[in-house]
Amino acid sequence: MLIRQLSTIKSETVTSYGSTKTNIQWLISKEQGAPRFAMRLFTLESGANIGIHNHPEEHEIYIVQGECDLISEDGTRRRVQATDSIYVPPNEKHGYENVGSEVLKFICVIPILKK
Repeated sequence: MLIRQLSTIKSETVTSYGSTKTNIQWLISKEQGAPRFAMRLFTLESGANIGIHNHPEEHEIYIVQGECDLISEDGTRRRVQATDSIYVPPNEKHGYENVGSEVLKFICVIPILKK
C-alpha cells in the first residue's frame, strides 16, 4: 500500500491544448507502481481553460471544488460543479473552462497505456 501527501507531490504547469492558468499533479502513476490506472489532480484558476482536445483512452473525472463548463467539439457547453462525476469516452473531443470565481479542482483517472 502507498500513501502520498498532496503537499509532497510536484505541481506542473499545463500548457498543452492552449491551456491557461492550469496545473497538474500526478497523484498515482506507473512511477508509483500502478499497473493499470493513473490518477491526476488538475487545478484551474478562475478564468483558466484547457483547450478542446481528445485522447484514445477514456477519462473518468470527479469535480472536487468549484465549477466549470465542459466544452464539446461543436462549442456546446455543459456546466458541472463540485461532486459531479463525468465520463469522457475514448476519442471524444472536450475542453474545460473555469467559469466560477473560485479555484476549480478535479481528479482525472486514465488508463496507463502499455508500450
